[in-house]
Amino acid sequence: MTDVVVDPATTKSGGHASSWKALVIQPVAILVVLAAFAVWLNTADLTATERSTLNPADLVALTWQHLMLTVVSTAIVLVIGIPLGIVLTRGPLRRASGVILAVANFGQAAPAVGLVVLLAFWLGFSFWAAVIALVLYAILPVLRNTIIGIESVDQRTVEAGRGMGMSAFSVLIRVELPLAVPVMLAGIRTALVLLVGSAALATFIGAGGLGLLITTGVNLFLPKVLVAGALLIALLALSIDWLGRIVETYARPKGLR
Repeated sequence: MTDVVVDPATTKSGGHASSWKALVIQPVAILVVLAAFAVWLNTADLTATERSTLNPADLVALTWQHLMLTVVSTAIVLVIGIPLGIVLTRGPLRRASGVILAVANFGQAAPAVGLVVLLAFWLGFSFWAAVIALVLYAILPVLRNTIIGIESVDQRTVEAGRGMGMSAFSVLIRVELPLAVPVMLAGIRTALVLLVGSAALATFIGAGGLGLLITTGVNLFLPKVLVAGALLIALLALSIDWLGRIVETYARPKGLR
């Protein structure tokens, strides 16, 4: 019986090929669906109300509002989640990481719409109330993956760095964080997709976004408007996920690609 030997280089190159195919196919599929939607929008038999709701200028404005909610929330999540995750892997604060993650898990388990509405009653029905709710809802994947990524680094590698005379900060910056990057980026991609989907709930507190199309479609019994809103949010989420894939591919340390 002959043993089958798998060449790691071949496996690695095959993985790269499939990864690059996914990076190419996904945006092409998004553009094809978006083009089909544009053709349908121009040729469909729409009522005056549907035509007014789905006019291109309003769609662009709502998409921009949705993007702003996502981008601002993402920036805050990264500014808070990554440093907090790093701090919770250092010294005595490591013991508190379990408690912090438990609290974050509890926050994410709460219904997103309930969190948005409760914060709106406290902070006012505004853009920033929606942003804070989105941050609280999406910070867990970034926080958790930062902690897991750093803690999964082989301690022998860390000790080797310290043995070479590197300070604890240098080991963190030059050894631990680069090796934790793949896990951290996976958490950031998850948070991005969560934010795009959850940003649709901002419409309930007057913060705009593509969720307005969904609520309008439900309230006025306009299924075409409802489906259009859901489709645009899905395409936006897929586009953000694709950008996250690109960043994940190029931000990995060369030895881990």
